[in-house]
Amino acid sequence: GHELASHGWDHSLAWEQGPVRFRIDVRRAKRALEQASGHAVTGYRAPNYSIRPDTPWAFDVLAEEGYTYDSSVNPIAHDRYGFPDAPRFPYALAGGLSEVPVGTSRFGGVNLPVGGGFFRLFPATLLRAAIARVNRVDRAPVVFFMHPWELDPGQPRPAMSALHRFRHYVGLDGAARKLGALLAAFRFTSIERAWPEVSRPGAIPAAIH
Repeated sequence: GHELASHGWDHSLAWEQGPVRFRIDVRRAKRALEQASGHAVTGYRAPNYSIRPDTPWAFDVLAEEGYTYDSSVNPIAHDRYGFPDAPRFPYALAGGLSEVPVGTSRFGGVNLPVGGGFFRLFPATLLRAAIARVNRVDRAPVVFFMHPWELDPGQPRPAMSALHRFRHYVGLDGAARKLGALLAAFRFTSIERAWPEVSRPGAIPAAIH
């Protein structure tokens, strides 16, 4: 009953691949997932949010390859990725592709992320308050995400820089407990069930910037 979407073939960054290699990557991943599952794969998220403001061609490639929605836009300011001025909720892109941005909660005029490494970094009470605020104030669902390895505090720890070590391992010990608290506090579903229109090209209005 889970929705199946693509994260690319081998976790290569979109901006490093360029248009030709990116097309090969997303096409290969889509076909492999569809053949293995017997279900259409229409959603995509770029590894490490590597679709950036300077790679608009990636959205065109996704639409041409049969994807109907992308969830690679993280509307935050970050040193490695992010579209800080992008809308926080689904909007239309060219070619019939819809963008479903990663979940954020807005406090003091700033978009605060609620998933990924920030899920491990922030305390559970703050995460619950942030998600509840979006549900209450914006009257919208929150796109929450995490990785399976974030539930494995015993994973290998190879040598890496102090910054990367912090980003990768902070909060691992409490991640499973924190996820359980969120599952108990909120009702979760798939992107296509939360926003059925993402499967119908052109159904979501374009964003006004």
